[in-house]
Amino acid sequence: MDQSITLKIAGIEYALKASTPEMEQMMRLAAEAINQKLTVYDAKYPNKSLSDKLSFVALNEAIARISYQRKLAGASEEARKLQDDVESYLKNIEKNGR
Repeated sequence: MDQSITLKIAGIEYALKASTPEMEQMMRLAAEAINQKLTVYDAKYPNKSLSDKLSFVALNEAIARISYQRKLAGASEEARKLQDDVESYLKNIEKNGR
């Protein structure tokens, strides 16, 4: 059952629904992260509009997501290689009887 929550982002309150307590926690953490980044951009770019600063936040988050996806793909490939190495090693042990 959805939980009604209110999140404040950039001083604006949003009435939202979270499908699980875990989703609520993630939504609250995300809103907090956005607000923290906006605070940094407010100090760094005081003459930029809120829309510009939110665009910077979105770009920053998209770059981070793509970076993590690439790292995950690399880790997955490395895990596959290690699994192949282990399987080859075990087959070699079975074949040689030791």
